[in-house]
Amino acid sequence: MKKKSIFSVLLVSIVSIGMLAGCGQSTDNKSGNNNKKYTIACDAKFAPFSIEENGTYKGIDVELLDAISKEEGFEYDLKPMDFNGIIPGLVSNQLDGAISAITITDARKQTLDFSDPYFESGLSLVVNKNNTSINSVNDLTNKSASIKKGTAGSKFAEDNKDKYNLTLNYFDDSPSMFQAVENNNADFLVEDYPVIAYKIKVDPGTSLKMVGQKLDTANYGFAVKKGSNKELLDKFNEGLKKLKENGKYDEIVSEYIAK
Repeated sequence: MKKKSIFSVLLVSIVSIGMLAGCGQSTDNKSGNNNKKYTIACDAKFAPFSIEENGTYKGIDVELLDAISKEEGFEYDLKPMDFNGIIPGLVSNQLDGAISAITITDARKQTLDFSDPYFESGLSLVVNKNNTSINSVNDLTNKSASIKKGTAGSKFAEDNKDKYNLTLNYFDDSPSMFQAVENNNADFLVEDYPVIAYKIKVDPGTSLKMVGQKLDTANYGFAVKKGSNKELLDKFNEGLKKLKENGKYDEIVSEYIAK
């Protein structure tokens, strides 16, 4: 009787352990389903939105995404890549989302769903700090422009050349364009607002300043493939709202953009 009783107890114990092990595996699987890790792209090089430094990334896009993920409790793998590959990566389902200073346009809405705008960009008018004759676009008549070839700024100057009787000075790179105005060899330049604001922020010795209002506006949005990843898009929107309410958004942006 004693031997039979011991056998019964052992049998019950083995069955119980097996049941507990089975329950533990089920819980782990369920947890994994609820904690999907998203693959999210950023631009490999686009200061001040994504900046590579010693193998790690920082910048407005990168830090907003990190803060939002913490607010909303989701995990992600950051995939820095050339901008030209990001939208195709979303459309082909290689990426779950992208935060890459992507301008929200009607054309892109044909294949992408966008979050609420998280940054307002646009073109800014830039002059030498000592220039008091140009305070807005209305003061450009008979002035000389320093512009970088193939940019939105050059297009603005070319489109308005006859209207303001502008003299156009072309350069191949931004430093040369900036230097022409700093050395008073040109009266003004036109540059993307966040790019020039970042330069002024990180280079206190610059003799450049922004004047007037933005010449146009363009909103950046977090993007997913059209009709896909609504849950991720909702999390981004909710997290962005919280960051703006608690002051974290302004803290991140002001680190890189001069007001």
